[in-house]
Amino acid sequence: MTDATSNPEAAGLTATSDPPLVRITGLRKSFDAVHALRGVDLTLAAGEVTALLGDNGAGKSTLVRCLTGVHPPDAGEIRFRGQPIKLNSPDEARRLGIETVYQTLGLIEDLQVWQNLYLNRELTAGFGPFQVLDKKSMISHSKDILSRLDVDVPNVRATVRRMSGGQRQSIAIARAANWGKTLVIMDEPTAALGVRETAAVEALIRRLRDSAVTVLLISHDMAQVLRVADTAYVLRRGQTVARRVVQDTTGDELVGLITGAIEGDTHG
Repeated sequence: MTDATSNPEAAGLTATSDPPLVRITGLRKSFDAVHALRGVDLTLAAGEVTALLGDNGAGKSTLVRCLTGVHPPDAGEIRFRGQPIKLNSPDEARRLGIETVYQTLGLIEDLQVWQNLYLNRELTAGFGPFQVLDKKSMISHSKDILSRLDVDVPNVRATVRRMSGGQRQSIAIARAANWGKTLVIMDEPTAALGVRETAAVEALIRRLRDSAVTVLLISHDMAQVLRVADTAYVLRRGQTVARRVVQDTTGDELVGLITGAIEGDTHG
C-alpha cells in the first residue's frame, strides 16, 4: 500500500490507462459498537460531479473523513489513480490535491478575502531566514483565482464579515479548488443559501467540472443533484445500496432509495 506522504508521481500515482480518480471498495469503519461503514463501494470518475446521498447516520460523514485522512478505515481499500493509498492525516490528503469545503466553511471573518484564500499557505519572499509575507503576490493571485472561477467578490481586500452567505461559500469553494487540484469535496454547500446564491454556487460547481476538477457533492437537495451531478451514490446504514446515472433517474427514485421505499440494487 502506497504511503500518501510520498510524491504522487514518484509513487506511481499517474494514470496509464485512465483508471478512476478514486475507487473505494469494501470500506468499513466502527466506533466501539457503532458500525458507521459496513462495506462501502464508490467510484469517482475524474472530471465529474458525483453526489453522495443518504439520511443522517447513513455513513456519509464517516466516508468523507476516511477519504480525507481524518479516520483510518478498519478494512477495505482506497485507490487513487489506480494505486492503493493509506491516508494518515488530512495533510496527506491535501498533498494529493484533495480538499474539503465543510458547512462551517473554515473562513476567518475578520480577515480579508485574500488572507482567507492563503490561510496557512502564505507566500513569502526573501532570502534564507529573512522571509516576509509576499502580500503583493497573494493579493494579485487571489484576484486571478476568483476571476478564473468567475466568483462575484468586489474586492479581495474586503473582510469576509462583509460578504453575503453566497459570497462566503464561493470563497471557501474557490480556496478549495485552488489547492485541491484533483478532488473537491463539498458538504451541503448551499444548505443555508437563498435561490440566487444557490444558483451562483451551482454555476461554480459546473465551472470546476469544466476545469477537470472532480467534485464529490453531499446534498439532501434532490433537485440540486439532478441539476449538477453526473452520478449519484446512495448510502443506507453504512452500505452502498445504489448507484445511478443522474440523467437516467428522478428525484422520487433517489428519495425512495434513501428511505428504503425502493430497494437498492448494487453494492458497487
